[in-house]
Amino acid sequence: MTIVSTTETRLSAAGSTPGTEDAAVPGARDDDAPHGTAGALDADGTAGPAALTARTPHVPAQQLVAAMVPPPRFDSVRFSTYVPDPQQPSQAEAVRVLSGFAGSLGGARDAGSRRRWFRRARREAAPTGPQGVYLDGGYGVGKTHLLASLWHAAPAAPERKAFGTFVELTNLVGALGFQQTVQTLGTHQLLCIDEFELDDPGDTVLVSTLLARLVEQGVALAATSNTLPGKLGEGRFAAADFLREIQGLSAHFRTLRIDGEDYRHRGLPQAPEPFTDEQVARAAHTAPGASLDAFPALLDHLSRVHPSRYGALVRDIGAVCLTGVTPVPDQSTALRLVVLADRLYDREVPVVASGVPFDELFGEDMLKGGYRKKYYRAISRLTALARDAEKLVGD
Repeated sequence: MTIVSTTETRLSAAGSTPGTEDAAVPGARDDDAPHGTAGALDADGTAGPAALTARTPHVPAQQLVAAMVPPPRFDSVRFSTYVPDPQQPSQAEAVRVLSGFAGSLGGARDAGSRRRWFRRARREAAPTGPQGVYLDGGYGVGKTHLLASLWHAAPAAPERKAFGTFVELTNLVGALGFQQTVQTLGTHQLLCIDEFELDDPGDTVLVSTLLARLVEQGVALAATSNTLPGKLGEGRFAAADFLREIQGLSAHFRTLRIDGEDYRHRGLPQAPEPFTDEQVARAAHTAPGASLDAFPALLDHLSRVHPSRYGALVRDIGAVCLTGVTPVPDQSTALRLVVLADRLYDREVPVVASGVPFDELFGEDMLKGGYRKKYYRAISRLTALARDAEKLVGD
């Protein structure tokens, strides 16, 4: 059976070939330096800002899974650094359950230990499945913090546990192929999946089949999302096969509901006023490690770079400077921009931009469509990075 991810098809760069030696690392968190990193020389002979459009990142295939670790933003988080809200007992309960889950992963693929942990968990709360935990809750309650803490706490060697977003996981399958992904991840003790998304039936079949195969091989699973497993995709697709796949996937997880208010106290934040082209250019020439690109040219370049290489695309970039930001013209372009925004946010790369503010990037139809959660997340993250960049622009 051939499993096709339709999101992967839309996002893939033209001419990219999965499984080649220069295949891309999802997130590219530990990758080779991209080609074309040097900027043009300024009038005084010093190196000017880099251009992302001049970069064509390549990453050795052997680094594909090794690079699946928590992003730099979550390098230092631990269960001890998560501060539960005393008014929300589900938060402290999540720490307790996940700490126990991490402890159950000790030893070399000790399936018996994991079964004992779940038997104990069943006496304390009814689980939804025998092989993983699913953290459900709204934005800003610390789900990614907890998921990364689980990865850090699991007493397995780094090469025996993997952490990536849902999009990075589908990109991994696109790069390695389904069977090779099963074979590679099947040797792991733990797979953590952040920002679980099911935006189309292709991804649903792809990921649910992959996780079922990994469960058969004894891999423990942990995931975050903002929607309960049985409700993922609700209101987007009515096909019976789609709903059946959702239900099969939800059976793999014990659901932990994490209640609480967004600790950032923000929904869709108001984007700061854009700078002028001159201010953006000046920041690009003064900020260490900055890049400078025209926004339309960058969007065009993204269409020729596989999304799993976007992390490598911005590796070692200190700030991204963009001129002439305009609303994105179509959904495929918008989805690529979402992936880039995620990689910039993971790496805390500030963004200095001229043109329209970031809350005008996506049209009304997009913000009401099936991918609206992706677009709102991108707006929120780009807005945060734009605020971080304000200090880079002088008066």
